[in-house]
Amino acid sequence: MIEYIKGILTELNPTKAIIEAAGVGYGIAITLPTYSALVGSEEKETKLFITEIIREDTHEIYGFATKTERQLFELLMTVSGIGAATARMILSAFTAEELRMLIATGNAKAMSKVKGLGTKTAQRIIVDLKDKAIKLDLGGDPTEIPMLDVEADSGVKAEAVSALTMLGFNAAASGKAVDKILKGDPAMKVEAVIREALKML
Repeated sequence: MIEYIKGILTELNPTKAIIEAAGVGYGIAITLPTYSALVGSEEKETKLFITEIIREDTHEIYGFATKTERQLFELLMTVSGIGAATARMILSAFTAEELRMLIATGNAKAMSKVKGLGTKTAQRIIVDLKDKAIKLDLGGDPTEIPMLDVEADSGVKAEAVSALTMLGFNAAASGKAVDKILKGDPAMKVEAVIREALKML
């Protein structure tokens, strides 16, 4: 079982990071909060806490900037009907604190806006995780990665649409949603654009 991977961040996009450690490049699926934490750390030493998903036909590695985010990810996967892809989608649509508040207040309506979730599954998350989520320390265990702002540029739309497509959304619909968001705020950062789009699509 891999607890964490520490090495040089060689590639980064909103859904994936590649860290080279001991001569091996690990392709690691990430959430938007972790992406935000990694921005600006390219070619620097980086540490991500790991959850492995091992099945007969696949071996996936998910990485998180804090242990708390990883705990939420693993808690979500204990709920019937929630797999790794859906858990990552939820943690990309909401911050850890937002998700905990939604669970604590029983706000299934807001949570069900995430693609593929539905009201019944959102309610199941609330019932199954309410006590556990409230007890989580959202201060977490920060890694050595600094939280840096990313300057908006002309590539924001392309990066956001690419990330949304990788998450399973239609490219054309993603493009329209991103256009609408950037029209309202052209300087919005890519992770914020993706988070807003996840609530629209």
